[in-house]
Amino acid sequence: MLSKSKLGDMVAAVNLVAFFLLLLLNITGARSCGVTSPFVRKPQPSVDLSLDTFPPPPGYNAPEQVHITQGDHDGRSVIVSWVTPLEPHPKFVTHWEANRKTKHKTHSMITSYKYYNYSSGYIHHATIKRLKYDTKYFYELGAGNATRRFSFSTPPKVGPDVPYTFGIIGDLGQTVDSNKTFEHYVSNSKGQAMLFVGDLSYADDHLLHDNRRWDTWGRFVEKSTAYQPWIWTAGNHEIDFAPELGETVPFKPYLHRYQVPYKASQSTSPLWYSVKRASAYIIVLSSYSAYGKYTPQYEWLKKELPKVNRAETPWLIVLLHSPWYNTNGYHYMEGESMRVTFEPWLVEHKVDVVLAGHVHSYERTKRVSNVKYNITNGLSSPVKDHSAPIYITIGDGGNIEGIANRFIEPQPSYSAYREASFGHAILEIKNRTHALFTWHRNQDNEPVAADSKWLFNRHWYPEEEDS
Repeated sequence: MLSKSKLGDMVAAVNLVAFFLLLLLNITGARSCGVTSPFVRKPQPSVDLSLDTFPPPPGYNAPEQVHITQGDHDGRSVIVSWVTPLEPHPKFVTHWEANRKTKHKTHSMITSYKYYNYSSGYIHHATIKRLKYDTKYFYELGAGNATRRFSFSTPPKVGPDVPYTFGIIGDLGQTVDSNKTFEHYVSNSKGQAMLFVGDLSYADDHLLHDNRRWDTWGRFVEKSTAYQPWIWTAGNHEIDFAPELGETVPFKPYLHRYQVPYKASQSTSPLWYSVKRASAYIIVLSSYSAYGKYTPQYEWLKKELPKVNRAETPWLIVLLHSPWYNTNGYHYMEGESMRVTFEPWLVEHKVDVVLAGHVHSYERTKRVSNVKYNITNGLSSPVKDHSAPIYITIGDGGNIEGIANRFIEPQPSYSAYREASFGHAILEIKNRTHALFTWHRNQDNEPVAADSKWLFNRHWYPEEEDS
């Protein structure tokens, strides 16, 4: 028999080993687990701002809802869009280079539409071409006492080490919280262009898809959209399919109001397209258009990804609306079929980041993929993959439907940071290897980043960010 002293020594040794094993497990777990922010925002739905919050500008037939976007593939053209409510004239934009007196006119194409009991104003789209890179321009719309002046700056010439800063917002709407998000972004002087991941006006959340909400939303965001290009992605609230109202053409209001340069990237639809801007190659996909094998979107993306020259545009960014990786109970796995279809291509071509909306909270993943899964092998869990994108869900603009605060527990290993709050993000591309991503919640002062991450380029510096 063992003596009491030897028995005590053995128990102490076992306890010591158990302690170190437990410590090791805790350390390992801490390294693999993500963060669910303890910050709590009230979960009640946001309050929509009234229609008279955003009145038309003064002057007879004054141009309104002014917005610009990139007008070609390389950044030397700008599409200027506006609405004249009463008459189609004047149907041109006057523009000139800052510090130059010579003015030019570009005529617009005019469209309009009817939606149930609503008739739009005259919607103008004018593409200003052959602009100089990295140059400030002024432009004027309207006539007489209804003349309005704005400005924009073209991007630097496309190149691998060209710094550029993007803002990122999704699911904005026009509520009290939307206004906080928008003003928060406008106060951030860093953003040079906006990557918008869908769900604009939320007109379809109102009785009879009240299209007056498209007009008020255009006025609401004009202080940014008239001065810097917004790269548009269509969300589910842009579909506006309402056969009970006799409206059977999907995306009708959105496509009439928001033009994009889709033909420049050989796309057959404005719902999916690409642009180059500074050192970034941006691909926009449509979560609510057909994407199965042999469909136009499938065939386009299959040809588009191999075209990307990472020596010219090292940063490859994909925008879509319904997230592929989401650990929130809201809209859980709605993007799964699109992920299964396209994820292998994104991993193969080393996409740096995928931006999505739809889920009304914020989440950032680690670099993971789930491309090894098939119906027989049972490998159905995401795994670390250095060639995979980081997935960022930023459907937290402040819309009328409120915050998504039902996170899945325990937090899945692929989720790095998540928080049920409203806010916006900034992506600062520094050079071909490094970019700084920051997310800013509405409750903080603008310089404060609630979440931040240095991103390493997958082509030029494919190191692990978490190391």
